[in-house]
Amino acid sequence: MPKIVDHARRRDEIALATCRVVARHGFEQATVVRIAREAGYTTGMIAHYFDTKHDIVVAALRLIQRRIEQRLETSGHPELLAVLTEALPMDEVRFNECAFWIAFWGQVGADLRLKRINGALHREYLRVFTRCLERTLPQWQEWSAATREQVVRSVVTFVNGITASTVANRGDWPAARQVGQLRLQLQMLQDWAGRVG
Repeated sequence: MPKIVDHARRRDEIALATCRVVARHGFEQATVVRIAREAGYTTGMIAHYFDTKHDIVVAALRLIQRRIEQRLETSGHPELLAVLTEALPMDEVRFNECAFWIAFWGQVGADLRLKRINGALHREYLRVFTRCLERTLPQWQEWSAATREQVVRSVVTFVNGITASTVANRGDWPAARQVGQLRLQLQMLQDWAGRVG
């Protein structure tokens, strides 16, 4: 009987291996050979699933996006802070995903295809965060559409900032500091939104 292969799972394994390799070695040094070794596959196996390194990068980005969305939307926490904490690089897996994302941002300016992909992913990221805020903030509907948009963009920008800071200097950003800063930002945003409506 032939072995049943879960091709989607293999693609995800390769994408996650790519995140780990980029987190350790940087974008340029993340060769297909290193990715294959990290995934435990041959380069031929990688070529079976992806035509180019660019395709692997896109798969990794999409996987990270799905994982962030899943963590944010299936979080059993009723409070916004606990939900948004799921997007922070507070453990090894999330750190590697975030390090990959930050390394990717460094490539976006030089590649029009990556710029378009980043734009689409960013729009989806905003939609995911909007749904989180709608679900967890009782006062959300009391605010104007313009205020809600400002709050979402500020939250996303702040989470991205913590992410970049943690990736750049992990020792200065332990989990407790990440959560504390996010808590403070959310309090300030809610106070501001309550004043302006």
